[in-house]
Amino acid sequence: MKRIFVLLLSCFIVLLSGCQKQNLYKDSRIMMGTFVEVISPDKGASNIVFGEIKRIEGLLSKYKEDSEIGKLNKLGKLKLSPDTFYVLQKAKEFWQFSDGVFDITVGPLMDLWGFTEKKYSVPEEERIKNVLELVGTDKIIFNIDDNVVEFKVLGMKIDLGAIAKGYAVDCAVKKLKENHIKSCLINAGGQIYCLGDKFGEPWHVAVKAPRNKGFWDYLKLKDKAVATSGDYEQYFIQRKKRYAHILNPKTGYPADSGVVSVTVIAPDGLTADALATSIFILGKDKGSKLVQRFKDVRVEIIEEKDVPDRS
Repeated sequence: MKRIFVLLLSCFIVLLSGCQKQNLYKDSRIMMGTFVEVISPDKGASNIVFGEIKRIEGLLSKYKEDSEIGKLNKLGKLKLSPDTFYVLQKAKEFWQFSDGVFDITVGPLMDLWGFTEKKYSVPEEERIKNVLELVGTDKIIFNIDDNVVEFKVLGMKIDLGAIAKGYAVDCAVKKLKENHIKSCLINAGGQIYCLGDKFGEPWHVAVKAPRNKGFWDYLKLKDKAVATSGDYEQYFIQRKKRYAHILNPKTGYPADSGVVSVTVIAPDGLTADALATSIFILGKDKGSKLVQRFKDVRVEIIEEKDVPDRS
């Protein structure tokens, strides 16, 4: 559902590194619909990260028919693995925290607007109204005794684009720690985790300026996740109006809160990922209040009035 807008080398966060004698091993692959890059002084870090992200992608990707989410979307009821069940439960928590704007059941809306297959168009209002009948995390039944999840309404679809990469990165970090790797930067399409430090100094990342060239901010991070949601990567323009891919599940239309970019720094990737989307939809005032529920979370919100649109 969501692309992140920070640059790391060839992706969306730039790693700022000075001259140094020590070696950093770098590797990248296309996974979860984006570039995943791993940077570490430990040569074995990349295989650990890629292996774990591949495992999570095999569970959570809506694009894979044999994934658990793919099967659930097709069947409407499924017994899930502990990983998938946990992610759906966490998504429900964020749905509750965000007054319903963080909603993983927006899959039918993403299809309707053409963001799933990148065939964009503005739907008729009546079609949006009809599809909204399929949207709502309250329409998911959780059976905690056996990890079975069931849809109340035929035709519902889950889309974990706003939380899956964050969770995948978290799982990869856990595996790195289990293998006693203490320094690594993971970038999954802009969903970042900075494990430990880089030769005694924090990892440096630069946040891309929304809708313009250059950078908006520079971060120094250690044992932190960072995620950015914005309206300037996946979008289309029709009749001079911008339609971004982050949809408001209450209206059925792209979010229109006056926010163009939200960057969240949090202890874990899942929280950063979900909060960035939630705040983008809620807007600055309500989003800032939401952040107060969480410890050790920082947020930077950029509003449309602060950024000239040059698209």
